[in-house]
Amino acid sequence: MEKLTLQLETFFPYRLAVAAEGFSRTLVDVYGREFGLSREEWRLLFLLAGEEKVTSRDLSRRSTLDRVQVSRASQRLEDKGLITRKVAPDDRRLRVYACTEQGRALFAEVLPQVEHRSSEILRAMSAEDRAALERGLDALTDAIGNRTGLPDTERDPLP
Repeated sequence: MEKLTLQLETFFPYRLAVAAEGFSRTLVDVYGREFGLSREEWRLLFLLAGEEKVTSRDLSRRSTLDRVQVSRASQRLEDKGLITRKVAPDDRRLRVYACTEQGRALFAEVLPQVEHRSSEILRAMSAEDRAALERGLDALTDAIGNRTGLPDTERDPLP
């Protein structure tokens, strides 16, 4: 059993997931505890704050959330008055989302604090390590996008 644990701890997908989860948890302290937003809500608000409107299909694709997660998080954001949701006029299966002024104001308040927390973590690394991490993430994203047979809709980089 010990050998399996050691294999898991050196297994790249596991290490990447642990690092991403740890980084994300430190950011939840800001937007979650201080502003009452879930990860899913923050992700949607982040995507909507800079856009006039976004369809449910685009939100799912760009947020890496499935349709159920988008639906639930968007309902909570709408209940809080931070976004609006409407049926798409040309396709009743889709919803069109937009950020309200209240949502944009909250985003403008939260974003600098999230960026500050993120910067604190990254400043704990050397400049060389940060540059290597950026190159590595770019290379990994490119490698994933260049896999043969991957539909174009899944090749778009995440925001």
